[in-house]
This record gives sequence, structure tokens and C-alpha cells, in this order.
Amino acid sequence: MIPYARRAAALCLLLLAALLVNAVRIQVVRAPAYDGNPANRRLLIDRYGQPRGDILVGNRPVTGSRSTGAQLDFVRTYADGPVYAPVTGFSSQTYGTALLEAAEDEVLSGTSPGLSGLALWNAVSRQPQRPGHVRTTIDPAVQKAAYRAMNGRKGAVAALDPATGRILALVSTPSYDPGTIAGTGPAALGAWRRLVAAEDQPMLNRALRQTYPPGSTFKTVTAVAALVSGVVDDVDEPTDSPDPFPLPGSTTALRNESASAGCEDAPLRHAFVVSCNTVFGKLGDDVGLRAMRETAEAFGFNDPSLAVPSRPAVSVFDRRMDRAQLALSSIGQYDTRATPLQMAMVAAAVANDGTLMYPHLVDRTTDAAGLPLEVTAERAYRQVMDGAVAHVMQDLMVAAVRHGTGRDADLPGVVVGGKTGTAQHGEDNRENPFAWFIAWAKESRGAPAKVAVAVVVEDAAADRADISGGGKAAPVARAVMRAVLGR
Repeated sequence: MIPYARRAAALCLLLLAALLVNAVRIQVVRAPAYDGNPANRRLLIDRYGQPRGDILVGNRPVTGSRSTGAQLDFVRTYADGPVYAPVTGFSSQTYGTALLEAAEDEVLSGTSPGLSGLALWNAVSRQPQRPGHVRTTIDPAVQKAAYRAMNGRKGAVAALDPATGRILALVSTPSYDPGTIAGTGPAALGAWRRLVAAEDQPMLNRALRQTYPPGSTFKTVTAVAALVSGVVDDVDEPTDSPDPFPLPGSTTALRNESASAGCEDAPLRHAFVVSCNTVFGKLGDDVGLRAMRETAEAFGFNDPSLAVPSRPAVSVFDRRMDRAQLALSSIGQYDTRATPLQMAMVAAAVANDGTLMYPHLVDRTTDAAGLPLEVTAERAYRQVMDGAVAHVMQDLMVAAVRHGTGRDADLPGVVVGGKTGTAQHGEDNRENPFAWFIAWAKESRGAPAKVAVAVVVEDAAADRADISGGGKAAPVARAVMRAVLGR
């Protein structure tokens, strides 16, 4: 009898071991495959079984969650959705996440290991972690001022604090309400289809994800390259710049918008104020491709690693060009492309005495109780130019506002520097140009700059002659700077 009992006990132990091995295989080895199986809704049910953490602007949430009582219980909601959509992105039960909702999803969904001091216990017990929150650098007054100033026109605004790199505003218009696509069912499906099919692309984040020819705003980069390289050592000395300027190796000549601008052999100061194409085209050729590229890249062009934490589109300055193409690129045409964020970085570097701070959109992440998980450190991105060159550039940009094409951005009692741009595009430049303006503002000459801003307006419905950076974009920049300075 005893041998049979021993055999039965051994068989039971063998079966128990097999069960344990199978449990390990299912719960550990095969877990990733089961988690990724489209038929497994457990993760979705868990994900939407509790409210999502909030995105905060000015210490107030611009997101929320509401219970539907459905299997996927909590649906994302948005306050002032169209105003903040370029910041938040969307969180949808059907279409996933985008922008900040995607970049900080672990914190907002409660899956970040940093949210629990007992991560191993939570993993074993399957206890859900309370989601954390994301506090942004956005200033609500500045964001709303920029949104109102755009007045529904197609375009974008990006504003930075030059001294810290904090992003104060990101506006893209026309916009959309992310709440309309947050859930499931016919309403969300219909809203998504309408948004995707819309001709004016309201879901496109033009401030971060759209690149444009920067036009004459890029002359700021060319002027820095000329000063840093020593091609120009006195901004009031005449340049050897014919009008028109024959593009090297080409039968085409580069001309200026106005024959009365006095661009022939114009000094850099005058050329910057009245925006002489001929002078800057020749300067780019004189500086040369390598130095022009190095200066553009110091400002952030050609950098695919830039993240704020959402990744913007890469702004491009070609690394291979002939001399004619380089001359055109030096006035912001040919294949040169930039996001509004990139051009705000150009203005910020000049305003901050040559130091470009790394732009960032997240101030900190916190747990559900508000205790910090991670605080974004302010750090320098590049030393683009020395202080002496930066001060010369500040003088040029102030002159462009006070005496040149940027008068519509001037503010009484404030030092404002800027540069307009009218960027040609389309086949043979037949399309209405984009209106650009970049600027910065400070309380006084010795004070630190409070804001750097870039504005682009795609005004395809306007008369071509009516489009200019000074006329269309500068007033928007002015509204942004007033909001920052409280004027």
C-alpha cells in the first residue's frame, strides 16, 4: 500500500510542478504576447477604468475625465480644447494619443514606475497606480492672447522665455476640440473623419510639426554668420553688393522687392532694416556653405534629436548646395525650411546675448498628491554667438522695428527687436507668400528679454500685395509681447 501512496504523491507533485511551470509560461514568458494581442481588452479596460491624470496650465487643469458607465469607463475631456490642442494633443479611446498626451502617457495613465514606491508589489498584486499630473510652462494669458490675435487665420505662434527656454505659448490655427474624438462610437468616428478630411487641416500642429520657407526672417541667421565669420566687421560700412545680384553659376539675377530701397552696396544695418535680398544673398555666398551651415545648426536646424518633449519637425538648411542655391537659402528661400518654434529659437538666442536655451514645454511631472516626480532643468542648447555679436544683432533688430518693416510690432516704453519675412512658395512662386515675423521684447536695454516670439500667417485668401510679415504677422507678435509684459 505504501508504494502506491508514494507513487500517487510523486504524480501529484509532478502535476503541481507542471501547473507552476505553465503558470510561469503564461504569466511571465507569454505575457508580452498576450498583452499585445488585439483581442485582449484587459489592458484597455484597466487603462480607462480610472480617471487619467491632468495636464496643467498656470496651475489649473485644462484636461479632465468623465465616467460613461461603459466598459471603457473614463473618457478624456478638455477645457478650452481648441486653444490648448497644440499643447495637449489628444487622448482617444479609439485613436490613441498625440503630442503631450503621448509624450507623458506613462505619468498620465498611471503606468510610470516612478508613481509607486512599491513597484514590485503593484506588479504582483495588479493594484492600479493613481495617475500623476503634468504641469506645463504655458502662460494661459499669453496662449489666449496669441489665439485671439490669430483670429482664425491659418498659421501658428510660438513664444519662449529666452532666459530659461520655457515655452510660453504654442498656437496653431485653425484648431479643433480634442474632446470630440476622445471616446468610441459613431460620434467620435464621425468627428475624426471630418477633421482628417478638412481642407484646412485643423489637426496639424503648425507650431511644431509644419515647416515653412522662413523668408527674410532667416536673414537674421545670415547676419549672425557674416559677423561671426568676420565677413562683416562693421555694420555701417558699405558692402560690395550689386543690385541686382547675379546668382553665381546662373543666368538668373536676385532682385529686391523695391527698387527705391537703396540696396546697392548697402551697409548691413541698412540692408537689415529694409530687408535687401541682394545684400544677404551675396553675404551668404561670401560666408560660404560650411560657415552658413554651422551657424544655422547652432540655432537648431538639422537637429532630429530636439524634443520639448514632443518632437517637432526637423528644420532644414541643406548641407549640399551650389553657390546660387546657397545665395537663395541665405534669404530663407530655396529648400530652407523652419518651424515657428525654430524661428522663435533664433530670436531667443539673439535676445539672450547669444546663448540659446533648450526649449521645453513641461515644467514638472508630479504624483497624484502633487509631489514632484521629475522637474525639468533649464539648460543651454548652444552658445550661438558671443555677447558682442548678439548686442550688434539686437541693435539691428531694434532698428528694423523702429525704422523699418517691423513698425507694427513696436510697443511704447519697451525695447522691441524684430525681423519681418515674406516667404515665396509654390510653383514659380505663384502662390500667395507666407507672412512671417520674429521678435523679442525687454523692459529696457540693460534688462533681460522677457519673450521671444515667431508668427507665421498662411493667408491664402488675401490679396498678394496685402501680405507681408509687417502687416499680417507683426500685430500678432505685438499682442503676444503685450501679454507677457502686462502692457
